[in-house]
Amino acid sequence: MTVPPRPEDLGVVPLDVEHDGLPGVICAYLLEKPEPTIVDPGPSTSLPALFERLEEHGVPPEDLRHLLLTHVHLDHAGGAGQLVRKYPEITVHVHEEGASHLTDPTRLVASTRRTFGDAHDRLWGEVLPIPSDRIRAWREGDSWPLPRVRPIPTPGHIGHHLAWEAERHGVLFTGDVMGVILHPDTVAHPPTPPPAVDLEAWRRTLDKTLAPIDVEAFAPTHFGLHGDFHGRRRELRAALDRLAERVREAMSQGEAAEQVDRDAYDREVRGELDPHFSPDWVERYLETFAPRTDWDGVRFHLARTERIRDDSSAASGDGRASGARDA
Repeated sequence: MTVPPRPEDLGVVPLDVEHDGLPGVICAYLLEKPEPTIVDPGPSTSLPALFERLEEHGVPPEDLRHLLLTHVHLDHAGGAGQLVRKYPEITVHVHEEGASHLTDPTRLVASTRRTFGDAHDRLWGEVLPIPSDRIRAWREGDSWPLPRVRPIPTPGHIGHHLAWEAERHGVLFTGDVMGVILHPDTVAHPPTPPPAVDLEAWRRTLDKTLAPIDVEAFAPTHFGLHGDFHGRRRELRAALDRLAERVREAMSQGEAAEQVDRDAYDREVRGELDPHFSPDWVERYLETFAPRTDWDGVRFHLARTERIRDDSSAASGDGRASGARDA
């Protein structure tokens, strides 16, 4: 068993927001210096638990000054609009490509509602727009928004994903880019829901962008502080490759065979969780974060990549034919 770093040794406070009443699923993080700052507050439905955790640590929500968002998916950022409306001192920091989804979350909510259907409102709650003057949209080349807190572009899970390195703490807040690790003894699971996952970009992030990083611990939103950053980085890279190859092979076998393997993947991920959590916990967690959705995201990416490749080849072929005729 890998012993996780102790939060008190790092000066970072993990805040379990107990999403849908379930502990150990979504973790916000509190940095008290230089000003009270939250990384990924979670969805609107979890704000009461977030407020309770803050009060327990002696930081009332009205003292918050900054929200650092790794990306705009509702399990990470859905509660940001309500926090901004309620507490006028908060500034939201996000990649420039995610900012428009905060000022107008209509498309984001519609996409999430298509995935979760009738369960959407129970799981994620109301998503409020954020006035543009409350958002500091970060772009590459900009100064860091907070002293010794470095934004690092980490596309893959979604194009505008950022990791945030708190240099004074030696912690990298990784959102989803380092995968889902729900227990110290579970392997890093790749969260790859459709439609925005980009495996090539994710591989570059893991192999190049994150390879030089040196931190005491990393902090995924799902869940908690972990050590062995580079071991886990390589572990997730291998898991992405295995899943991509498995989905590609299944796609080549036809729809019926693919469905069999998709179901098998769902059972296997469930089996990895079973030794560490109660049956009820596993069942409720996987109702929301279903492995088959991750399978579908990889399938969507592979099919889209193949279409682009085919279109490019066709266009290139047309060009060669046209050139030959013109000659």
